[in-house]
Amino acid sequence: MERRVSSHLNLQVAGDARLVLSVAAARCDGLSISDHLSVTSAGRTYDVQAVEIAHHGVLHVVHVPRGDYEVSYEARVFGYETCEPDGLAAQLGNLVPSRYAESDRLFGIAREQFDDYCGADLVLRVRDWVAGRTAYIAGSSRVTDGATETYLQRSGVCRDFAHLVVAILRARGVPARLVTGYAPGLTPMDFHAVVEAYVDGAWWVIDATGLAPRQSLLRIATGRDAAETSFLSSYGARVDLRNIGVAAWLEGTLPQDNHSGLVLLGR
Repeated sequence: MERRVSSHLNLQVAGDARLVLSVAAARCDGLSISDHLSVTSAGRTYDVQAVEIAHHGVLHVVHVPRGDYEVSYEARVFGYETCEPDGLAAQLGNLVPSRYAESDRLFGIAREQFDDYCGADLVLRVRDWVAGRTAYIAGSSRVTDGATETYLQRSGVCRDFAHLVVAILRARGVPARLVTGYAPGLTPMDFHAVVEAYVDGAWWVIDATGLAPRQSLLRIATGRDAAETSFLSSYGARVDLRNIGVAAWLEGTLPQDNHSGLVLLGR
């Protein structure tokens, strides 16, 4: 499988700042990746440091003064992800409540709705329940909203769907985590957030939005929630995102996915 992806960010930085970018394809086993990232301003290209993080992710760190900046990333990726399964520590770390996936606050709801289910059946029923009661509405949520707000408001974007799925699964004792990635076939095109749930010895990907085939997803970052997977973090000065463009496409026929079963991400 060959995928081509790109992302472009236009940033306005109010003062000296450290930017941490999470837009590069994860270096998972089984993938051959040819990519390039640049940060430019007023004709100058800034030095960027690549930092490897958990789950084969790559962060790019750059120190910049006040000004307007263009961040450009392009990648050509061949193959299928074949990362080794995580150990028990990763499972346990994805069972506890986190900043945006407050499983402790939703324990009663999870028990009321899903007390009779377990394993793969539980995972798929949670996916369908969130998909059935939550409307995808751009701009309907705030960046500070977590799973509880999404449950109450019954609307959100992909990260909100993912946080609610993660929280409910954790409340039912299933390790679950958030994955960001590039999603060929996604409409509207953007970075995409999905869920990986640990069942029967593997991390299976589910997407309550149903907006893109899981088989062609390309992993960027993996974490407990959006606090660990944001495409941009900044420290030291205010940074405004003025514009964003994301593209992802697959060479050949796009897979068909009715989201009715469990699949491995990008497989």
